[in-house]
Amino acid sequence: YMGGKIVGIYFSAHWCPPCKQFTPMLLKAYETIKSENKPFEIVFVSSDKSYNEFQSYFKESMNWFAIPYGIGKNQTLKQKYEVTGIPTLVVVDSKGNLITKTAKKKKKKKKKK
Repeated sequence: YMGGKIVGIYFSAHWCPPCKQFTPMLLKAYETIKSENKPFEIVFVSSDKSYNEFQSYFKESMNWFAIPYGIGKNQTLKQKYEVTGIPTLVVVDSKGNLITKTAKKKKKKKKKK
């Protein structure tokens, strides 16, 4: 784990439209948190289907760490934190203990009158 920091584990993929909507919001929040020198990091866990997809999405959209593509940790992390869909943001403490798996809230649609 990351030296006493709280860690957001971000499960996402380039092919996922809700992920592509959520990632910029997460990036903005991350940059705000980092500018305040808070002990927080994000680690991207890809559900992309190829290395090129992973690399492209990560480079264009993210300013944090990533689990290297294809090393087999992604499925282990999904199982450990019971991730069933993406995007999902799991937050753990500095020892890897779960704080929340519901850090990403769904946007509510406004009803038309």
